[in-house]
Amino acid sequence: MQNLRNRVQLIGRLGQNPETKTLTSGKSLTTFSIATTDSYRNSDGDKVEETQWHNIVAWGKVGEIAAEYLTKGQEVALEGKLTHRSYESKEGDKRYVTEINLNELLMLGSKK
Repeated sequence: MQNLRNRVQLIGRLGQNPETKTLTSGKSLTTFSIATTDSYRNSDGDKVEETQWHNIVAWGKVGEIAAEYLTKGQEVALEGKLTHRSYESKEGDKRYVTEINLNELLMLGSKK
């Protein structure tokens, strides 16, 4: 059960092409977002779709792979760790961010 702690698995579509930055320490950081959509029927029988956006952070080799092979709109399955952080905006407001630190990535769908 130890391996089940703080583990997130999602299947969704990329909202934009991955962006890679090289930090001053020499480490590479790749970020992108994916959308997951759930649908259900409301009390009137109408189909309702709800889309959730998830921020993904990938370090090192898995980030390099994501940057090289993933493109906007592509369907992916991923597994990672849920993290929360805060920062102060330029206006002085405290902002909170929830991200998924990527561990594993699987590209779904047909090859183009």
